[in-house]
Amino acid sequence: MQPRPTPRQRLVRGLTYTVVGPVDVVWGTVGLGVHSARTGASAVRRRYRQGRVAPHLTAAHKTFAQELAAAREVMAGLPQALQEAQQSPRRRTHRWMVGVIAAVVAAAGGVAVVTIIRRPSRPEPSPRPPSVDVHPKP
Repeated sequence: MQPRPTPRQRLVRGLTYTVVGPVDVVWGTVGLGVHSARTGASAVRRRYRQGRVAPHLTAAHKTFAQELAAAREVMAGLPQALQEAQQSPRRRTHRWMVGVIAAVVAAAGGVAVVTIIRRPSRPEPSPRPPSVDVHPKP
C-alpha cells in the first residue's frame, strides 16, 4: 500500500501534468506532420524513380501549354469582341427593358385594383359585444 501523497506532492504532480500535457500534444502533432511529410515525399520520389510520374508530368505540361495558348488567343481577341459588343444595336436590351417595366406596371396595377375592389365601403360590425362600455356613466 502506497502512502497518500501530501498536498505539496499533489500540487507538483498536477502542475507537471498541466504543463507537460499540452506540450506533449503539440510535439505529437508536429511529429505526425513531419512523419506524414516524409512518407509522402518518399512515395513521390519512389514513383518518380519508377517512371510513373514522369509521363504524367509531361502530359500535364503539354495540356497546360495548350490551355495557356488558348487563353492567350482569347485574350488577344477580347478587345475586338468588346468593341463589337459596344457597336451592336441596343434595341434588344431596350425592348427587353420595356417589357420588364410593362410587366411590373401591370402587376402593380393589378394589385391596386384588387386591393380597391376587396376593400369594403363600410366596416363590418363585429359579432362580439364591445369590451368597453359604449356609454360611460357620469
